[in-house]
Amino acid sequence: MLDPQKNIVLIGMRGSGKTTIGVLLASKLHREFIPMDAMIVYDAGMTIPEIVEHYGWDHFRSVETKVTKRVAQLKSTVNATGGGVILRQENIDALRRTGVVIWLRVSVDNTLKRIGEDPNRPSLTGKASRMDDMLATLQEREPLYTKAAHYIIDTEGKTQDEIADEIVALLENIE
Repeated sequence: MLDPQKNIVLIGMRGSGKTTIGVLLASKLHREFIPMDAMIVYDAGMTIPEIVEHYGWDHFRSVETKVTKRVAQLKSTVNATGGGVILRQENIDALRRTGVVIWLRVSVDNTLKRIGEDPNRPSLTGKASRMDDMLATLQEREPLYTKAAHYIIDTEGKTQDEIADEIVALLENIE
């Protein structure tokens, strides 16, 4: 059984279900849910696209790192990270120190079906199409997700409830 003080940290591409599954997990496990992107928006006083437009991705990543370090100090939470939290090793080090990191792996096709043309999700690479943007992003991040994760959950063909139940079962069997 997972140490009750440990955090449960969900990582993965945008649209992988981190927030929705995080809410389900928090409810099932009677833990506080922490949506990191929402905390970043609150702290910055502007949306993620506004932060990126006004200050650039580097500034956004710096704000994300501050929030990550703050969240990592909490106990017994379910934490839905932003998709790019794995781009800075210091974020992963902080999250792994106090939590179990679970990668919600999803295909690019399913990611695109889930997020569509959401204006709150700015291009990550500047590529012409959403598909090219997501393919390039996944190619860059997949090895980082693999390295960061204690466990990998394949989300393909599963409902959000099935994924949450699979994570609960996994956590019950941690030594």
